[in-house]
Amino acid sequence: MKRIPKPSWLKVQLPETAEYNWMNKTIKNNNLHTICRSGRCPNAAECWSKGTATFMILGDICTRACKFCNVKTGKPNPIDKNEPLRIAKSINIMNLKHAVITSVDRDDLIDCGVSIWTDTILKIKELNPNTTIETLIPDFQGKIELIQQIIDIKPEVISHNLETVKRLTPLIRSKAKYEISLSVLKTIADSGIVAKTGIMLGLGETETEVLETMDNAKAVGVNVFTIGQYLQPSLKNIAVSEYITPEQFKFYEKEGLKRGFKFVESAPLVRSSYSAEKHAEE
Repeated sequence: MKRIPKPSWLKVQLPETAEYNWMNKTIKNNNLHTICRSGRCPNAAECWSKGTATFMILGDICTRACKFCNVKTGKPNPIDKNEPLRIAKSINIMNLKHAVITSVDRDDLIDCGVSIWTDTILKIKELNPNTTIETLIPDFQGKIELIQQIIDIKPEVISHNLETVKRLTPLIRSKAKYEISLSVLKTIADSGIVAKTGIMLGLGETETEVLETMDNAKAVGVNVFTIGQYLQPSLKNIAVSEYITPEQFKFYEKEGLKRGFKFVESAPLVRSSYSAEKHAEE
């Protein structure tokens, strides 16, 4: 399929400020995997200026192969037990007010990597008591006992992305199921912790399906909903079906707020961790 040219509102220049370059150097020198850097996120400078960064733990090789994602797929390396402390120290060096932690899927591990997750959160809390934390977790194969371990150590926000509408889930997500993701979100919301999810647009979804997804998320107790434009990261990934206009994103923001979400971040360049520090304050 021929690529659709990007519209003007998606053409952004990555910044080259002293602060941006210093953060880049700190991340590289500490051998950290960040979504800000590896994903060349257009919002990195804005988030970093607010004292927020997103770290990816458990390596950079995923056991799943979602068609929208450019993370390497295959047999992951053994877990690095020093990673939690290294991340906590780096957050301290970077003087972050808010840290977002995410990970690859580790279906190869009996506990799906939750032990590294919990150790990372605890180490961050120990070395950075004033830093708020959002955890953007995988589905942990829907195992409630693993999700509960994250809940028990009380990060300010626990996020799990639906990624897309129900109809498209089996077409673009590897192994993950829409109903399991909703059950993960319900478990989070029922605990009283801020529950957050997000989807990408431009994969072939309809307006009705987007609104139904919002309704599904609200029904299980989600507080925060993010919506951004899917951008094809490489030729091996699924192609963009459509570029959604800023006006349509604004429509979805208004519809989400009508449905009672506390926060709706909806714009072409919104990513899961965009304005994450606000969501933690809630």
